[in-house]
Amino acid sequence: MGKEVGVSRPWQLRHKLIFGLALVVASVALLLGGALLGLSSYFETMDTTQRKLDEMQIVVQLRDQIHKTGEVRVQDAAPTSELQTDKDTIVEEIRKGRIILGVYESTLKNETLRRKLDPDGGRDELALIAKLSEAFAALENAVRLNTEAGVGVTPEGGARLVQRPAVQQALGDLNRLSTDLFLFLVKDVHDSFDSSRANHRRSLYITGGATALSFLLICTLLYYFRVWVFTPIKLLQAGVRRVHRGNFDQPIQLQGQDELQELAVEFNAMTTRLRDIYKDLARQVNERTRQLVRSERMVSVGFLAAGVAHEINNPLASIAFCSEALERRLSEVLHKVPGEADVIAKYLKMIQQEAFRCKQITQKLLDFSRSGGRREPVELCGLIEDVIQVAQHLPGAKGKRLNFQPTEPITALCSGPDVKSVVLNMVVNALDSMDDIGSLTTVLSTDGEIATMTFTDTGCGMTTDVLDNIFEPFYTRNRTGNGTGLGLSISHQIVDQHGGTILAQSAGPGKGSTFVVRLPLRAAETRPDVRDTRTESVDTVPFVANRAAA
Repeated sequence: MGKEVGVSRPWQLRHKLIFGLALVVASVALLLGGALLGLSSYFETMDTTQRKLDEMQIVVQLRDQIHKTGEVRVQDAAPTSELQTDKDTIVEEIRKGRIILGVYESTLKNETLRRKLDPDGGRDELALIAKLSEAFAALENAVRLNTEAGVGVTPEGGARLVQRPAVQQALGDLNRLSTDLFLFLVKDVHDSFDSSRANHRRSLYITGGATALSFLLICTLLYYFRVWVFTPIKLLQAGVRRVHRGNFDQPIQLQGQDELQELAVEFNAMTTRLRDIYKDLARQVNERTRQLVRSERMVSVGFLAAGVAHEINNPLASIAFCSEALERRLSEVLHKVPGEADVIAKYLKMIQQEAFRCKQITQKLLDFSRSGGRREPVELCGLIEDVIQVAQHLPGAKGKRLNFQPTEPITALCSGPDVKSVVLNMVVNALDSMDDIGSLTTVLSTDGEIATMTFTDTGCGMTTDVLDNIFEPFYTRNRTGNGTGLGLSISHQIVDQHGGTILAQSAGPGKGSTFVVRLPLRAAETRPDVRDTRTESVDTVPFVANRAAA
């Protein structure tokens, strides 16, 4: 795959800071370089001038020695020895001049050139030193030749040796070369000052430019520091304060495309998660509150059911007992009144049926207030299969599909009959809520130590009001008209007794319903108030016994 062209990677904050730091270091280095250039030029000029002054002193001594050589006079010498005396004196002066020239050469090479303090590298000076050495040799040779020529003794007042043309010419060359050497040293001093002034101007340019650049750079960095760092941090701080006040709906907007912008994105994601968690917690609190209120109501209904069942069951038993006794005793009398026999028998039968119907209602109330069976390991998958097999033969299951895919065995410590009644209630309610064609899907799963049974039907659905009151005792919206409104209340009570939860969900009328039953796999502690209420024994007279006594 080819590389993408034209896509620039955004600068990270650390890259921006490193770039700014590099610019600052470069400007400081430029300033320091300009200052060092000026200082080095100053010290170099000072050293060069000092060396050249030292060399000038030696050259001045050399010139003096050359002049001294040209002014040799012998006042007391005899005429026959004047030339020889002049020769010895001049040779001695030449030797002294060569010594001074050697000192200058040594100073030039060992001090000036070694420290590279000569502007032209000593080229002119070395050339003049060589010429001066040649001129000293020429002078010495001229003196020797004029002495050995045997010109004779010069008469009184005649030309002396230093006044001979050859000697005068050699002395003139020496004077001229020494003067040239002195002038070259002066020129080197001037060149050194010119170079120093040029370096000084260059240092001023560099320092001035670096100062202006540093000022501009500082202003630019201050601006970008506000844009890159100060403003984003201020926005982050404001966002944190909003979250602290509980405002999760205003995200932090940063456009830097750097670490702070990534931090803002992560902070916004965290804020969104916190908002969702808060909403979910609020929903759970509301749901738990409704469940708590519902459970407390059911506790009260349990007390009431025990008392009502105790007070109603005995009169109902008496009514049933009396109606059966009358039916048996009036059988002979009714034969004598054929027209009234059927009516009386019908009414007595109706009394018995309604009494038994009341008995079923009170029995449900007793089931609502009585504690469940003994807790034992129950395999939930087989329990659901058994309930579905029974429900398939119910009249309301005709033409409807009951879907359940068994999973791996899931065992819970619970009351098998109670849980089976809960599952049967869920299935029957789902069948009653569907039309002639529909389906009920049952799913069994586990989540840690919790078993979850989900019942999803395609029935008539529920409104919000129905969802809020669906588990209330005697509240029913059964379309068949046969419900008492106690089925879901009893199921809720059983599930709550086992330490589980039961939830009802629906997208609205005509969109089906979902009931979620969650039971702990291990035994849950029974609520003391409900247990005490349910374990109260209700003295009732069994109808079968009443019938036998009759």
